[in-house]
Amino acid sequence: MPLGDELRDGQAPLDEGVGRGLLDRDMGPSSALAHLYRGEIHRMKLWRERLDRTTNWAVLLIAAVLTWSFSSEANPHYVILVGAAAVAMFLFIEARRYRAYDVWRSRVRTLQERVWAVGLDPTMAVDEDDWREQLADNYRRPQLRISTEEAIAHRLRRVYFPLFTIIAGAWLLRVTAFAGTPWPASAAVGTISGGLVTAVVAVLYGGALVVCCRPRTWHTRGELLAENLRQNDTERD
Repeated sequence: MPLGDELRDGQAPLDEGVGRGLLDRDMGPSSALAHLYRGEIHRMKLWRERLDRTTNWAVLLIAAVLTWSFSSEANPHYVILVGAAAVAMFLFIEARRYRAYDVWRSRVRTLQERVWAVGLDPTMAVDEDDWREQLADNYRRPQLRISTEEAIAHRLRRVYFPLFTIIAGAWLLRVTAFAGTPWPASAAVGTISGGLVTAVVAVLYGGALVVCCRPRTWHTRGELLAENLRQNDTERD
């Protein structure tokens, strides 16, 4: 074989035998594609459990902080703010994990939409003709599909914004109804005035609300993100 045929543009020669029969019509439950799908499901499940574990830590931390803060009037209120900062740290950790989780879930959704759905209903048309090339490129060069800001917004919507709302409400109740001095003086932290502390809390909460609720184009492959999901369920009923 000539050397020119061995290398093309710095790449190995094409081997037409590679992958032959991988996507045959008569593939069964023990086929390579079925094993690949089970492996992706397992990996997605592991990352889903990692997300749930971070959420559980945040919920337990909030319960502990609020219980201690309201157990005595002498306990400082700023412990709740420290707890909010720790929950924010869990949010960033979970957002990072969610970006990785979305990689595995997007592969699973591609196989479900392009292989299994079409296999169950052969009359169904495939939306994308080049989905095999895209999936192959994703396996060859895995890339994160969503930005950190989108991952944070997703986790805020689903979990963390309600948690921050509980923390903010509990802190406001603590510095008003359960404080020995009137508000905003009761919100002071050391030499920092209560008005400034309250303003910082309000700005951070407002920023979380903007990130959570601003209109955006979602790039994550969550099938439950469709806005007409409930409408379609109603129409099917």
